[in-house]
Amino acid sequence: MIVHYKETGDRNDVTGSVGLLTSILVRYPEVATINFDPEKHLLKFTFIYSGVLEIKELDNLKEKLIESIEVYSLLKRKETSMVSLQSQVYDNLTVIEVQRDVDTLVQEEITLIVELFHLYLNNNLVTEEDEHYFEEDLVAQEEVIVHMLAKMKNTSQDKYLFAFRQEGKVLVFDK
Repeated sequence: MIVHYKETGDRNDVTGSVGLLTSILVRYPEVATINFDPEKHLLKFTFIYSGVLEIKELDNLKEKLIESIEVYSLLKRKETSMVSLQSQVYDNLTVIEVQRDVDTLVQEEITLIVELFHLYLNNNLVTEEDEHYFEEDLVAQEEVIVHMLAKMKNTSQDKYLFAFRQEGKVLVFDK
């Protein structure tokens, strides 16, 4: 996968964040876009459902997501500050955004979120075509995510970053 990064300002603590967003998109083709909000120190994961999810279905998904993250956090004996799920319907697509604070997020939780979306949304989850990575490649991407998340927790940056895929490329922009 080719990665392009468009920067409009200085490179102040941006490289690690770009690496994190890129690695998440490469590792998890189910994530349509990912944003980093430096003011709130949040990562925003966007998933696309091909169809219209009813309010009751969205409420069930939100409940399962929050419950799953709470159980995971309890088992790992860690606290979770921010978990949020929001959605919007565009024609025959439902765009679902999961917000998580960077400070308490771990790589295994990202896997948990993606797997929950797979289970709940089945074949209607819009996914980038799989490039058939070897298991070693996926494990390497997970290790990069662990490292970059740890680095991001210990740095402060002021760049709002937005990353998405387009025709087999990962594009990252700052505002």
